[in-house]
This record gives sequence, structure tokens and C-alpha cells, in this order.
Amino acid sequence: MELALYTILRGLAIGILISAPMGPIGVLCIQRTLNKGQWAGFFTGVGAAMSDIIYCMLTGLGMSFIIDFIETNQNIIQILGSIVLLVFGAYLIKRNPAGRVKSPGDIKQKNTYTQDFITGFFLTFSNPLILFLIIGLFARFNFLQPEMSVYITALGFVFIVLGAMLWWLTITFFVNKVRAHFNLRSIWLVNRIIGVVIIIMSMVGLVWGLKDFLML
Repeated sequence: MELALYTILRGLAIGILISAPMGPIGVLCIQRTLNKGQWAGFFTGVGAAMSDIIYCMLTGLGMSFIIDFIETNQNIIQILGSIVLLVFGAYLIKRNPAGRVKSPGDIKQKNTYTQDFITGFFLTFSNPLILFLIIGLFARFNFLQPEMSVYITALGFVFIVLGAMLWWLTITFFVNKVRAHFNLRSIWLVNRIIGVVIIIMSMVGLVWGLKDFLML
């Protein structure tokens, strides 16, 4: 029961943190929410979440083949994962994705939710660099453990999807509610906040990983 709860919470956190950075898909979701309403943005995010879970499963499959190595070198892997997240967080703080947002007049309005889903899926799937973030998160949270059964592992992946969908539901709801006051600076600010959160998490993981490693 404790392991299942651990996996659920880690899955939710990973799903949210995969989705939260404001890259091209995040900008597209906000853009569609501003121009077409909340559900257009949300279904774009759902498409991205489905693509993310494919990459998560590929990462999990790859890591399952080296589970003995992971168990033996858990502290080193957590340290390396934390470093990857630290670099990614710094990149988010420096990066300004607001320039990607187009004006309402530049966007065709007649897309169905299915089209929103498909474009969200393929835009995310066409960016395999997301694997580095996923590997870093899996390592930071020790998501895959030798004692986890197939059912608990599957439960974790389900909650990664739910975490991602929760993020997209929240962000599109918020943007839809404040659309009259939402501007390009808001996107930049969201990215900086997310970057700071990721850096703090990576620093905590790095400190704990180094502490355990030095005590061996």
C-alpha cells in the first residue's frame, strides 16, 4: 500500500513537471485557449500528454533492462538526474517562449477538438529531446524500483497521464478566466517560476544524493 501511494504521488509529480515547461506545446495550448476557448487548449494538452506517456514507457522499458545497475548505483543516478534537472531549470529561466505566440488574427479558428488533439500529439512526439527530461525526472524521483510489481508500475504510468492532464486542465482554466489580462509577460513569468521550482527540486535531490553517496 505504501509503495502504491509512493508511486501514485511520484507519477502525478512527473506528469505535471513534464507538461509544465512552456515550450512550443505550452505556448500552443495557451494560444488556442486565448483564441478558441479552454477546451481547444485542453485537448491540445491531452494530445501532448498521450505523446509524453509513450516516451515515458519507452524510458521505463529501457531502464527495466538495467534494473540491477540502477539498484546498485541509485545514488549516482539520482545525482546525475538532479544535475540534468538543474541545467533544464536554468535553461527555462533564461528562455523566453513568448515570441512564439501569434496574434489572434494569425490563427484559423475552425479546428475541431480532434484536430487540436492530433496536432498536440504530433508536435510533442516530434521532439524526442523530451526523453532527457523524462530520464532526469525518473532518476530524481526513483520512479522505477526493483520491488515494484507490473500492476504498481502500470498505476504509476496512469498517474503520469493524470498529472499531465491535471496540469493542462488547470493552466487552460486559469488562462481562460484571465484572458483579458493575460499577456506575453505572463508566459515568461510562468516559465521562470517553473524553472525556479525545478532548480530547487534538483538541488534538494543533489544534496540528498551526495549525502547518501558520501556516507557509503
